[in-house]
Amino acid sequence: MKNNILKHFFLATVTILGLSSCEDREIITIENQSAPIVMDLSAQNLVLDSNFPANPALTINWDAATFTVPVEVKYQVEISASETFTDPQVLVVSTLETFKSFTTLEMNNAAKLIGLVPDVVQKMYFRVSSFTGTNSDLLQKSNVTSLSVKPYLARPIYTYTDLYLIGDATAGGWDNFATNGNLLPMLKKSEAGKYEFTGLFKAGGFKMIKVKGDWTAQFGLGSATGVLSTDGGSGDIKVLTEGYYKLTVDTANLTYTFVPVTNPGTTYEKISMIGTSTDGADVQLTKSTFDAHLWMAKKISMKTGVFKFRANNAWDVNWGTNSEYFGVGVAGGADIPLSAEWTYDVYFNDVTGNYTLIPTE
Repeated sequence: MKNNILKHFFLATVTILGLSSCEDREIITIENQSAPIVMDLSAQNLVLDSNFPANPALTINWDAATFTVPVEVKYQVEISASETFTDPQVLVVSTLETFKSFTTLEMNNAAKLIGLVPDVVQKMYFRVSSFTGTNSDLLQKSNVTSLSVKPYLARPIYTYTDLYLIGDATAGGWDNFATNGNLLPMLKKSEAGKYEFTGLFKAGGFKMIKVKGDWTAQFGLGSATGVLSTDGGSGDIKVLTEGYYKLTVDTANLTYTFVPVTNPGTTYEKISMIGTSTDGADVQLTKSTFDAHLWMAKKISMKTGVFKFRANNAWDVNWGTNSEYFGVGVAGGADIPLSAEWTYDVYFNDVTGNYTLIPTE
């Protein structure tokens, strides 16, 4: 009996000590020992040449961050136009290495990202952040270093996916050529994958494509009305009666709506763009011969600044809103911003105020 009591006491004691030991192992304190330090930029001055976009331009090296226990450390390289990093942009995310190299094109895009002006020598500031990926409190900032860079004028960073109407019911017809200027883009919505278009459709059929000249990414009639299909055997969305319709498309959920709307009455002789982006002069758009409410202009040179659309070169009817590249201009609305000098294809709908600016290649 005595031996049994001692035996049970011993087992209980071991169990309690074991549980205590397990709890101790779960409480691990990770503390910073040092921040990542940007040790070296491979150049202090960069003159970027548009003729050699793939050439190596810059390599950044930094010291590894250390912690009191072994952890997997990740880094991100940040850039800014100001030494105080009032508006930092992330250049590289979650690299496990302590160096990163960039091409001429990548550095030029980085300069555009932070608002540096083409053909002017300016400062670009760098720093590195380290983190473990599991504890945001461990995020560290390095010291700041810089270089002088002269970027070149290049196509704006345009990250949006356009959706073009194609078919004999639309202005572009079935000619799927990259040069077909009558393939009209639908208005992009703020939520990715959602588009809309209001305008004239003739009796016939149509589909939508993402890239002019390429049928690979197409959206046509699926298994039923209101359902889209993305395969090459998708059907045409039929228009039985010519008239004005509102088309909405959701490429994420593969759905669409297509409903008739009232035929708009007011038409205009001229629609133009005007503002600091056009040097204060009216840039005339061309009226569509398919739909008198659709206007466009191709490869129009515009400057950094603002502009609005207006009718008949006068201010009594004008449209604008604070949204770059695409939006819904409202009567007497705000100036439309444009952050990059370049040439653009411009589309405007005077019924809805919808507009789209697409940087040319």
